[in-house]
Amino acid sequence: MTDPQPDPPLAPRSGLPSAAADEAPAPPAAAHAPLRQWIVEGLRASVLLPPRIEASPTPWQLLLLVLLPSLLSIGAARLQIEGPATFHPLPALQSFWAITLSLWVGWWTLSTTSTRGALGRWFALGTWAALPWSLLMAGMSLAYFRGWLPSVLTTVQGFWAVYGSLIGIGLVAAIRLMARCVMSPSRLAIFVPGVLAINALGIWQGLQEQQNVWQEDTRSAAAEPERPRLHLTQEIFEAQQAVWQRAVDGIAPRRAGEAQVYGLVFAPYASEDVFLRESAMVGTLLEERFDARGHVLRLINHATTSEELPWATPLNLRRAVQAMAARMDREHDVLVIYLTSHGANDFKLASAHWPLVVPRLTPQELRETLDAAGIRHRVIAISACYAGGWIEPLATDQSLIMTAADAEHTSYGCGHRSPLTFFGRAVFDEALRKTRSFEAAFAQAVPVIRQREIDAGKEDGFSNPQIHVGAGIRPVLDRLAQRLGKD
Repeated sequence: MTDPQPDPPLAPRSGLPSAAADEAPAPPAAAHAPLRQWIVEGLRASVLLPPRIEASPTPWQLLLLVLLPSLLSIGAARLQIEGPATFHPLPALQSFWAITLSLWVGWWTLSTTSTRGALGRWFALGTWAALPWSLLMAGMSLAYFRGWLPSVLTTVQGFWAVYGSLIGIGLVAAIRLMARCVMSPSRLAIFVPGVLAINALGIWQGLQEQQNVWQEDTRSAAAEPERPRLHLTQEIFEAQQAVWQRAVDGIAPRRAGEAQVYGLVFAPYASEDVFLRESAMVGTLLEERFDARGHVLRLINHATTSEELPWATPLNLRRAVQAMAARMDREHDVLVIYLTSHGANDFKLASAHWPLVVPRLTPQELRETLDAAGIRHRVIAISACYAGGWIEPLATDQSLIMTAADAEHTSYGCGHRSPLTFFGRAVFDEALRKTRSFEAAFAQAVPVIRQREIDAGKEDGFSNPQIHVGAGIRPVLDRLAQRLGKD
């Protein structure tokens, strides 16, 4: 969903300096160069022009030459957060291993050269040569957060095509500068894979941690109460076992008669209240409009529900499907599954319930779970960004699948101030209160969603909700809608 867009890659945590070099002979060495000249030559190096300096920086110059770009980068990162923010130095300090390792690799490579101060010159020039590209990468992250990027750059492929190019320029420049300084070709041959490995590890670290030195200052939002947090105590763990057992025991026996509806609502992202609200709305709607009282099970991740509702984990989902299958007529009844969370373009449903570790759910896992349980008739709705990627793995002749977006677009309305997602509101809270046909409700909701996205200023294009209706389930749902409509 667009409100929190899937998060973009952070600037790689690598202390690797980069600068350009040229094979032309350098001018005569000078004892010392002024600070301004170091900055100018470093910026020249950033666009692959030869640095016209052979002096060595003084210790104080080197300190300033490294400190000033760091402060500029930190200032640029501040722009990514609107409103008050607090400074957290730990993410920056965690990149020191890359800086230290880069310096050691550079020192080892240059240790055979007779050029005095080569390491200081390489590091000073490289730091300023890296600055323009670092600022451009920070600008891309800012544009992503603010929704300024064109749609082609909001995809992983488009973003990394540009982002990776900026990283590549710095790597090429650093290697060329080292080639200018080093006397041993064999050491240069080791330096190249060394710096590539350091940068790869720095990028991997940044992607794994997804932290920033600037974080939103929630203390300033005095009007908003502090968010509740999950405290993993032994009592909570034991309570969850009892909660789970009560939930399963609470599934009512099947009533005699025609096909009946069972519901399973799955909301695994605890950090946004909208998913808690949406799960409650969908559960109530199934009970009231589809005669599913006693047949709905909600799996929720939220700090306020740990003693009331089972956690939304893939394992609990599998167990819930098995429990439903044991109580329903697997050949004739209909299981409605509603998934609501953030989504990514790798088609994994976002999960968060810190400090509980919750794996992300994939469409393949859900398909395997349903097939193993032997449940034939399935209605599955996925309210998440890029949810269209779930259709192909889940599609069967006996399934109806609705998604809040196609496989290439975000959906909308999952921010902490949203009462419901645009998809959940339009399809379930509005259209399905006027009809009991999922297909008709979807058709009514799509133009409503489109207009609301236009009114809200959604900038990355229409979410383009998708639907798959298997030929085998259509007559089952039609008979169900007709019967319930007469009640």
